[in-house]
Amino acid sequence: MSDQFHAPRRAVGRRTHADDVIAQLYSKTLAEGAAPSVLLAASPLTEGVTGRYFEDNQPAPTVRSGQRGVAQHAVDPVAAQRLWGMAEAATRK
Repeated sequence: MSDQFHAPRRAVGRRTHADDVIAQLYSKTLAEGAAPSVLLAASPLTEGVTGRYFEDNQPAPTVRSGQRGVAQHAVDPVAAQRLWGMAEAATRK
């Protein structure tokens, strides 16, 4: 069994060779996708690291929109507090 995910043809219609090429360029295997979580959970190299985003097993830089890394709004403490307040309000009974 391959660790590369491919949706069944009947679920998404007919796949073409171009679809497969694009999927190989822009997707990760299950092992590649799980690697950052395993690294952060089990490696002594990341002991004490908290509040960081990781991409390809490296801390991701904060970037402007359209670039690889962490969007500035994702690490904005004011936006995080506002979102937390909205979540609390939505879950109150």
